[in-house]
Amino acid sequence: MNFVNVSTYYPRQCGLASFSKDLRDSLVKAGHKVWITAISDKPYTYPDEVYCEIQQGTKGDYLAAARMINNSPQIQMAIIQHEYGIFGGRDGEFVIDFVAHLKKPFLLVTHTVLPSPTPGQRVILQILARQAAAVISMSSRSAHLLGKVYGVPGEKIAIIPHGVPAFERKDREALKMLYGYTGRQLITTFGLIGPSKGLEIGIQAVERLVDKHPDVLYLIAGRTHPVLLEKEGESYRESLIEMCADLGLDKHVQFINHFLEVEELGDLLYMTDVYLSPYPNRDQAVSGTLAYAVGCGRAIVSTPYEYALDVLKKQRLGLVAAEATPQALSKLLEQVLSRQTLKMSLEKKATSYGETIRWPGVAARYADLGREVIKPKLPTGKIKKKVLGGTLMATVKEKGSWR
Repeated sequence: MNFVNVSTYYPRQCGLASFSKDLRDSLVKAGHKVWITAISDKPYTYPDEVYCEIQQGTKGDYLAAARMINNSPQIQMAIIQHEYGIFGGRDGEFVIDFVAHLKKPFLLVTHTVLPSPTPGQRVILQILARQAAAVISMSSRSAHLLGKVYGVPGEKIAIIPHGVPAFERKDREALKMLYGYTGRQLITTFGLIGPSKGLEIGIQAVERLVDKHPDVLYLIAGRTHPVLLEKEGESYRESLIEMCADLGLDKHVQFINHFLEVEELGDLLYMTDVYLSPYPNRDQAVSGTLAYAVGCGRAIVSTPYEYALDVLKKQRLGLVAAEATPQALSKLLEQVLSRQTLKMSLEKKATSYGETIRWPGVAARYADLGREVIKPKLPTGKIKKKVLGGTLMATVKEKGSWR
């Protein structure tokens, strides 16, 4: 199939850009063609696959992009990655102008499904879902919310998990030796840094472990989120460093201050003893960082947010705290660090599940869904079938071509 993906895109550094590049690369490897309509917040030097560009806050760009896609006979279908913050207007409402003029069918990928949206947020997602050929959710909990809160028909929802790269497996102790962490028990968290990531909770949880586990080291990997960096500089990171100093954690918390490319990220995860996901917001519907940790088969401890509850607790792949507090997280971290059999059991389960969500298989499900939704629908009304020399009259109700 021939797709155009509408989203932020590499080299912009955000989770959605990484997701879109991974999806595009996997579809291309499988023989499909994928162009990109890139949503930009500033000038970027994009790769050749970027077909057109939309300046986030320029309303006319959305209409122009829709027209370009409509006038491209080679494009069969669009894939729209939806996150409220990447589109212009209040709650990202400019995307409505785009779909209103788009004449190609599209798959809507929902990265944020809020249980208690504002009226504007609810209406935007409802309009997008109504126009979409299919709506993709990355968890069963999000799929439930799409139906209950936004009124999306169940037959229109497809659950396709967040994909993860096929990381090269490496030996933990060899990696620790290579990076200078021999003899340390590593707890890690990675991703773009900002106040919504719960790093304060993670740091305070680690502070409760050091007396019993003096060899513990918490690695916080990733640069400050570009939007936060532009507004406030490194003041947030500096506040975290100051917190560590006040708690006497200089030897137990280390910041890796840059954006991790896939190979380095794989090394970080494979030398990890426990991956910590400390998001404070219970409504977090998707976490690519958590999916990556599962994909690498790590033992995981998490706060209780929607995606963690669906992937970790429901699948029994990791430990989910009862509440997003340092005390609750430190209790679970202590269990994994002290019980080798528990750690090995969690790693085995995560490894098994992680193999099912690698990008090649996930991308194939996108392609299969795309083919299904553009199949011609059966006509409404009466059709004739010849049966044993006679004629059978049957009424065929109009229906979608997939379930």
